[in-house]
Amino acid sequence: MGTTSPAKPAIPWTTRLALTFVSAIGDSGRRPDGTINRRLMNFLDVKSRPNPNPVNSVSTSDVTVDPSRPLWFRLFTPTDSTPSIPVLIFFHGGGFTYLSAASKSYDAVCRRFARKFPAFVVSVNYRLCPEHRYPSQYDDGFDVLRFLDDHRDSVLPPNADLSRCFLAGDSAGANLAHHVALRASGSPLRFVKLLGLVSIQPFFGGEERTESEIRLSGSPLVSTARTDWIWKAFLPDGSNRDHESSNVSGPNAVDVSGLEYPDTVVVVGGFDPLQDWQRRYYEWLKKSGKEATLIEHPNMIHAFYVFPELPEASQLISQIKDFISKRISKI
Repeated sequence: MGTTSPAKPAIPWTTRLALTFVSAIGDSGRRPDGTINRRLMNFLDVKSRPNPNPVNSVSTSDVTVDPSRPLWFRLFTPTDSTPSIPVLIFFHGGGFTYLSAASKSYDAVCRRFARKFPAFVVSVNYRLCPEHRYPSQYDDGFDVLRFLDDHRDSVLPPNADLSRCFLAGDSAGANLAHHVALRASGSPLRFVKLLGLVSIQPFFGGEERTESEIRLSGSPLVSTARTDWIWKAFLPDGSNRDHESSNVSGPNAVDVSGLEYPDTVVVVGGFDPLQDWQRRYYEWLKKSGKEATLIEHPNMIHAFYVFPELPEASQLISQIKDFISKRISKI
């Protein structure tokens, strides 16, 4: 069950307007037959170019992993000269169907991460569905980890410390981060050492309609109609929302109790319809014997942290910074 919250989220009208616009973009691009108007979605997705010159103490560059997919990432490099700086591998949201590592909002978010933590941020540009369904996104995410492990000296600065590596993502990107963590837990990596996972309002689901999904069914971005369409476009043919990729703590869940799954922080918003699934994920990790922390923002909507005008967005960055610092202090 969701926690008690005020009748309406505490956000300004400008943010509400932006949410309405973003929701409309997504709705206009999704077709009833399960296809997507990719040309329209790309046209409406405002993008930022990489900039080798530091802006707010962070420079950016794009690195190709596999041109045939195409798979690449944007590297955010802080000007901090500390000898050992952690690496944060980030997966953007967008319901597996739209947005990219170059999207203006995510470029700004990753730039803030790189400056505030500080960290080298690797923002992964993975393939999108429905053109590329499950498990393409998970393949791309894990292949970036292996690429960094194999090409550490050629793609990262000398003070980028892969032994202090964190996975992070929001919404669908947090789902992706979870599944990349599962793969990494069972695969030998020479240099990459995962110290933690930052799961920001992860996009999970199931056949059941939870209390929060029913109560907040008309919410922007992640209404049940939108999420049902996304799962249908993403999941393998013939499967339902209880598939292990969506209902990660459900009847088909992978047993993580014996895996070296990283310590995890789960972020939940009180006006996010997905919050019940997110809390179940947190509780499942704890029951599986894993270290997990729950951070609640009772008055916040899904994806609140991409809106810098919200005080909670800055609070979350500080909370994530504390999580990273605490994990590093234990090694």
